[in-house]
Amino acid sequence: MIVVDANVLLYLHVKGDQTASAERVYEKDPNWFAPRLWRSEFRHALWLHLRRGNLNMERSLDAMHRAERMMEHRQLDVSSDSILRLATDSGCSAYDCEYVSLAQDLSVPLVTADAELLSKFATIAVSMSDFCSKP
Repeated sequence: MIVVDANVLLYLHVKGDQTASAERVYEKDPNWFAPRLWRSEFRHALWLHLRRGNLNMERSLDAMHRAERMMEHRQLDVSSDSILRLATDSGCSAYDCEYVSLAQDLSVPLVTADAELLSKFATIAVSMSDFCSKP
Protein backbone atom coordinates (compact mmCIF):
# COMPACT_ATOMS: atom_id res chain seq x y z
CA MET A 1 0.00 0.00 0.00
CA ILE A 2 1.23 3.49 -0.91
CA VAL A 3 -0.11 7.03 -1.13
CA VAL A 4 0.39 8.73 -4.49
CA ASP A 5 -0.11 12.35 -5.37
CA ALA A 6 -2.22 13.59 -8.27
CA ASN A 7 0.81 13.95 -10.52
CA VAL A 8 1.71 10.27 -10.22
CA LEU A 9 -1.89 9.41 -11.05
CA LEU A 10 -1.74 11.76 -14.03
CA TYR A 11 1.51 10.20 -15.24
CA LEU A 12 -0.16 6.79 -15.17
CA HIS A 13 -3.28 7.87 -17.06
CA VAL A 14 -1.89 10.44 -19.51
CA LYS A 15 0.92 9.28 -21.77
CA GLY A 16 4.08 11.31 -21.34
CA ASP A 17 7.72 11.18 -20.35
CA GLN A 18 6.87 10.02 -16.80
CA THR A 19 4.35 7.33 -17.76
CA ALA A 20 6.84 4.46 -17.74
CA SER A 21 7.96 5.42 -14.22
CA ALA A 22 4.38 5.54 -12.97
CA GLU A 23 3.69 2.16 -14.58
CA ARG A 24 6.70 0.66 -12.78
CA VAL A 25 5.39 2.04 -9.47
CA TYR A 26 1.99 0.48 -10.21
CA GLU A 27 3.57 -2.85 -11.11
CA LYS A 28 5.52 -2.85 -7.86
CA ASP A 29 2.51 -1.87 -5.71
CA PRO A 30 -0.95 -1.41 -7.29
CA ASN A 31 -2.57 -0.65 -3.93
CA TRP A 32 -2.70 3.15 -4.35
CA PHE A 33 -4.47 5.56 -2.02
CA ALA A 34 -4.91 9.34 -2.05
CA PRO A 35 -6.84 12.02 -0.18
CA ARG A 36 -10.13 13.03 -1.81
CA LEU A 37 -8.41 16.19 -3.03
CA TRP A 38 -6.68 14.21 -5.78
CA ARG A 39 -9.71 14.54 -8.04
CA SER A 40 -9.64 18.35 -8.09
CA GLU A 41 -5.90 18.42 -8.69
CA PHE A 42 -6.23 15.80 -11.44
CA ARG A 43 -9.01 17.79 -13.13
CA HIS A 44 -6.91 20.93 -12.97
CA ALA A 45 -3.94 19.17 -14.56
CA LEU A 46 -6.19 17.83 -17.32
CA TRP A 47 -7.56 21.33 -17.90
CA LEU A 48 -3.99 22.63 -18.26
CA HIS A 49 -3.32 19.93 -20.87
CA LEU A 50 -6.53 20.89 -22.66
CA ARG A 51 -5.65 24.58 -22.60
CA ARG A 52 -2.17 23.93 -24.00
CA GLY A 53 -3.57 21.64 -26.69
CA ASN A 54 -1.72 18.57 -25.38
CA LEU A 55 -4.97 16.62 -24.98
CA ASN A 56 -8.40 16.80 -26.53
CA MET A 57 -11.61 16.59 -24.52
CA GLU A 58 -12.23 12.92 -25.31
CA ARG A 59 -8.78 11.83 -24.08
CA SER A 60 -9.08 14.07 -21.00
CA LEU A 61 -12.45 12.63 -20.03
CA ASP A 62 -11.18 9.10 -20.65
CA ALA A 63 -8.19 9.70 -18.35
CA MET A 64 -10.45 11.19 -15.67
CA HIS A 65 -12.90 8.28 -15.81
CA ARG A 66 -10.13 5.66 -15.69
CA ALA A 67 -8.51 7.38 -12.70
CA GLU A 68 -11.86 7.70 -10.91
CA ARG A 69 -12.58 3.99 -11.40
CA MET A 70 -9.12 3.08 -10.18
CA MET A 71 -9.37 5.25 -7.07
CA GLU A 72 -13.07 4.71 -6.35
CA HIS A 73 -12.56 3.00 -2.99
CA ARG A 74 -9.05 4.34 -2.40
CA GLN A 75 -9.72 7.99 -1.57
CA LEU A 76 -9.72 8.87 2.09
CA ASP A 77 -10.42 11.81 4.36
CA VAL A 78 -7.56 13.45 6.23
CA SER A 79 -7.39 15.44 9.44
CA SER A 80 -7.54 19.21 9.05
CA ASP A 81 -5.51 19.57 12.25
CA SER A 82 -2.71 17.46 10.82
CA ILE A 83 -2.74 19.23 7.46
CA LEU A 84 -2.57 22.70 8.96
CA ARG A 85 0.23 21.72 11.33
CA LEU A 86 2.23 20.08 8.54
CA ALA A 87 1.73 23.07 6.22
CA THR A 88 2.69 25.58 8.92
CA ASP A 89 5.76 23.64 10.00
CA SER A 90 7.02 22.87 6.49
CA GLY A 91 5.95 25.87 4.43
CA CYS A 92 4.40 23.48 1.89
CA SER A 93 0.88 24.05 0.63
CA ALA A 94 -2.03 22.61 2.55
CA TYR A 95 -2.93 20.75 -0.65
CA ASP A 96 0.42 18.96 -0.71
CA CYS A 97 0.24 18.28 3.01
CA GLU A 98 -2.99 16.32 2.51
CA TYR A 99 -0.92 13.62 0.80
CA VAL A 100 1.74 13.73 3.52
CA SER A 101 -0.87 13.51 6.27
CA LEU A 102 -2.55 10.51 4.66
CA ALA A 103 0.77 8.70 4.20
CA GLN A 104 1.60 9.35 7.85
CA ASP A 105 -1.86 8.17 8.99
CA LEU A 106 -1.47 4.94 7.00
CA SER A 107 2.24 4.55 7.85
CA VAL A 108 3.10 4.05 4.19
CA PRO A 109 5.32 5.90 1.71
CA LEU A 110 4.10 8.88 -0.28
CA VAL A 111 5.25 8.39 -3.88
CA THR A 112 5.62 11.76 -5.56
CA ALA A 113 7.54 13.71 -8.17
CA ASP A 114 7.25 16.92 -6.14
CA ALA A 115 10.79 18.09 -5.30
CA GLU A 116 9.65 20.18 -2.35
CA LEU A 117 7.82 17.27 -0.73
CA LEU A 118 10.78 14.98 -1.37
CA SER A 119 13.04 17.49 0.33
CA LYS A 120 10.88 18.55 3.27
CA PHE A 121 9.37 15.14 4.04
CA ALA A 122 12.29 12.86 3.23
CA THR A 123 11.26 10.35 5.90
CA ILE A 124 7.96 9.55 4.15
CA ALA A 125 8.10 10.98 0.61
CA VAL A 126 9.93 8.97 -2.04
CA SER A 127 10.43 9.52 -5.77
CA MET A 128 9.03 7.08 -8.28
CA SER A 129 12.51 5.88 -9.25
CA ASP A 130 13.62 5.43 -5.64
CA PHE A 131 10.43 3.55 -4.80
CA CYS A 132 10.98 1.17 -7.70
CA SER A 133 14.63 0.56 -6.81
CA LYS A 134 13.87 -0.50 -3.24
CA PRO A 135 13.61 -4.26 -2.63
